[in-house]
Amino acid sequence: MNFDSSTLIASLFWGSVGSGFAIFGWKQKSMVPLYGGLAMVGVSYFIGSALVMSLVSVVLIAAIFGLRGRF
Repeated sequence: MNFDSSTLIASLFWGSVGSGFAIFGWKQKSMVPLYGGLAMVGVSYFIGSALVMSLVSVVLIAAIFGLRGRF
């Protein structure tokens, strides 16, 4: 894995956003933000490129907002 500063900062940022979604989903008993947040935390662990990590995280956020009323 490549541990340059941009990857570490992106991982910290997207992991924090994912944690926020997961905590929100847990407290509101809503599965879409909970699982979306956990997926974002996983993305921050397993993807080693800051650009790819950011793109996947933005897609996950769009999916969370798109699916939040359906489930």
